[in-house]
Amino acid sequence: MKLKRTILFTFCTSISFYSVFSQEKTEPGALVTDRPDQTESPTVVPKGFLQIETGAFYEDSGEKAFKQKTTTFNTTLLRYGLLDNLELRVGWDFTETKTEINGTELDDVASGLSPLLLGAKIGVIEEKGWLPEIGLIGHLFLPFSAGNDFRPETTGVDFRFSFAHTLSEKSSLSYNLGAEWGNDSPEAAYIYTISYGYSVTDTFGIFAELYGDLPEDSSPNHLWDAGLTYLISDSIQLDATVGSGITKGQNLLLSAGVSIRLPN
Repeated sequence: MKLKRTILFTFCTSISFYSVFSQEKTEPGALVTDRPDQTESPTVVPKGFLQIETGAFYEDSGEKAFKQKTTTFNTTLLRYGLLDNLELRVGWDFTETKTEINGTELDDVASGLSPLLLGAKIGVIEEKGWLPEIGLIGHLFLPFSAGNDFRPETTGVDFRFSFAHTLSEKSSLSYNLGAEWGNDSPEAAYIYTISYGYSVTDTFGIFAELYGDLPEDSSPNHLWDAGLTYLISDSIQLDATVGSGITKGQNLLLSAGVSIRLPN
């Protein structure tokens, strides 16, 4: 199974690179990424370009009696512009989770690949006056591609509408609304995000965000994060984030990463 996962990932990556470099290079415009915050942008990757968005994050959750510390080493998302208003998306994470009970760390550590993400983003309409830019994003999470410690029995699904408003030359407001099903539960969770971004300079930006989910039969989860982005060039961006839960659950979130658009 490990060999099959490796072959599948290599195949998808190879196809993406071949498609990118076999097309005529066009002006791609500004680099717009779907990281580091939880709010997905409605903007699709320009046609014929590949965008690699990757990084790592650390999450501390739970209470003193029972805590989990999760490190995700590879949060890679590949985004390929297939059409002017359509991008294809492939993502895969490698996660390690350690459990503590009453301050004592257990020897049993869960680690492995999460389910492979396959999806697409559609650019619905462009921003016009008070009307926001709108995009539609959907994903499947394939259980057979995950490691034993993170393999669900059923396929996960999510979708969201993404909206973005330009408030001024330096500031913007973005938000998402959607739903997700997964983790072997028939219960739907309705998801929301709202993020405010501000460009301090042409290369340095900051953001603050509220996000969460409202499961049908469980308590809602509300969280916040904030961070910064730094544009090294027109096609390379670095980012860093810190966050925590508003409701009980997440104690600390730390994240850092890089986004690269090819060809440069």
